Amino acid sequence: QVQLVESGGGLVQPGGSLRLSCAASGSIFRLNAMGWYRQAPGKQRELVADITDDHRINYAAFVKGRFTISRDNAKNTVYLQMNNLKPEDTAVYYCAGGPFFGSSSGRNWGQGTQVTVSS
Repeated sequence: QVQLVESGGGLVQPGGSLRLSCAASGSIFRLNAMGWYRQAPGKQRELVADITDDHRINYAAFVKGRFTISRDNAKNTVYLQMNNLKPEDTAVYYCAGGPFFGSSSGRNWGQGTQVTVSS
């Protein structure tokens, strides 16, 4: 079993930055891929960024160079640095880890952390 705990969400003004963290514990050998998904009110959950244990990375098109995902295997932690945040980035951000890069299949999910971008 895997436990994922997110932190770092909050309220930020447009153009601001936030750094999300996700600490994994338990059966972490199953976490070939770790990533961030988000869900805004009334919308489906969508991939933000994904990273493998050997640091292959995939970003959603809407990231457009504003977000950076990274992973510290020694600390079993994945990060999402978000810069130049926009109101449309407002959502609950979920950390998800699992066996398949680029797929949400078989993922373990964190509880989510709220990111609100507003003036």
